[in-house]
Amino acid sequence: MKSVPPPHPHPSKPVYALPPGSCDCHVHVYGPVARFPYAEERSYDPPEAPIEQLQALHRLLGVDRSVIVQATVHGTDNRAMLDAIARAPDRYRGVALVAPDVSTDELKRLHAQGVRGVRYNFMPHLGKSADPDEVRAVAGRIAPLGWHIQVHVTAAHLPRIRGFLESLPVPFVIDHMGRTMVEDGLDQQALADLLDVLRHERAWVKISGPERISAALSRQAQPYADAVPFVRRILESAPGRVVWGTDWPHPNVREIPDDGKLVDLLPLYTDDAAVLRKVLVDNPARLYWYA
Repeated sequence: MKSVPPPHPHPSKPVYALPPGSCDCHVHVYGPVARFPYAEERSYDPPEAPIEQLQALHRLLGVDRSVIVQATVHGTDNRAMLDAIARAPDRYRGVALVAPDVSTDELKRLHAQGVRGVRYNFMPHLGKSADPDEVRAVAGRIAPLGWHIQVHVTAAHLPRIRGFLESLPVPFVIDHMGRTMVEDGLDQQALADLLDVLRHERAWVKISGPERISAALSRQAQPYADAVPFVRRILESAPGRVVWGTDWPHPNVREIPDDGKLVDLLPLYTDDAAVLRKVLVDNPARLYWYA
């Protein structure tokens, strides 16, 4: 089984000061395995990355709130994620993995514990892609709760599932900028497709994972700065439906980034402080902390 390295051992304190109420909208927790075992059918084997380690990182970065996305290594056993939320239920929200036959009562229980969405994978390297009929059925059950569907998909694959996504009765959130690779340029069809999908009123995107799309990685004076023009295009298209995340502890990346450097990219993404506040504070509040 594929092993992945641990998060950065000594992340730097960012120069950029996050505004109060800022939310890291995409993180994971792993274990501790003695309490929360990994799923047997997992596709990779990570070292433990418990909530205490994440909390220490967020204190360093100045992050006030967070959205904990259920890790595929734990499958549909959401206990590690729910335990993390319970440490600070006013500050944390969750996105779960659920079985196709999940009951309405179980969804209500998850809602009471801070969950606000369900994630689905359309990335072959992480296992079988989600069944659209199953996703549609679950979407119908979560709609009354105000939840959303989060999709891990490349922008190149979006045209094949766009009609399906737009037919869902709930918002859908695209992970990691749809993996629009910098080496393919700003004129690539995948980026055009992503921006076109973002015209839909229920489409959101996470500007997470610049280390996933960068061509030069950390070899630049400002690590991953070559991703900045891509983020700027996204923010120009839908500033009210964009959220940000670190993707800590960074599973399945080409190199482990320094999270402080990821924060320092934020002021490069827009010249408008009001737009950046939307991304960091206001948009997460609408998507995860609604009444």
